[in-house]
Amino acid sequence: MVKATFLNRFILYFYLMNESELIKKAQAGDFEAFSALVNASKNKIYALALKMTANPQDAEDIVQDTFLKAIDNIEQFRGESAFGTWLYSIALNQARAHLAKQKQTDLKPIEDYLPARSAEELHREGVVHLFDWKDPHQKLEDEQLRTIIDNAIAELPAKYREAFLLRYIEELSIKEISKIINESVASTKSRVLRARLALRDHISKALEDKYGTEVS
Repeated sequence: MVKATFLNRFILYFYLMNESELIKKAQAGDFEAFSALVNASKNKIYALALKMTANPQDAEDIVQDTFLKAIDNIEQFRGESAFGTWLYSIALNQARAHLAKQKQTDLKPIEDYLPARSAEELHREGVVHLFDWKDPHQKLEDEQLRTIIDNAIAELPAKYREAFLLRYIEELSIKEISKIINESVASTKSRVLRARLALRDHISKALEDKYGTEVS
């Protein structure tokens, strides 16, 4: 009964107030309003943290740290971006700090893993069709193939992994991602493209080795 009442209060918050009203209440110290805001993003933040760390406990820690950080800094939120985008920025910084603390290093140097050519060169050479390549999780549904994809994502250098996850898993726009990672739109586009190409190459090779076929 208590759980149902608590949940109903969240539902009422969402239906009776828009995001800006909830933010104002949260900034005034209303914890229920803050909880309603973060509850809407909790699953997505956890999914991002899990993909970044590949460890459920680490992901839970990052979610908790993200929301604690958000509580401490809610008064600084000025509405220049969506509240969810602001939370993503905090979560990404927490994930970076967590990975740095573990002293994890890339499995390969960036130059060895990513396509050597620039985004402009790739476009000139006719690889624009790669933008038509659907989200790997939609194209490849077999469990073993999903494992290949997840392993490929985990091997990406952190700055490319986070850009790919924000674009294709969280489905944020390039403009939103550029704000989160504090890069220009052009740099963000290039980072996402190179991550995508690297994943395509990795997955194609893995499939060719396993099944004798390629991802087209």
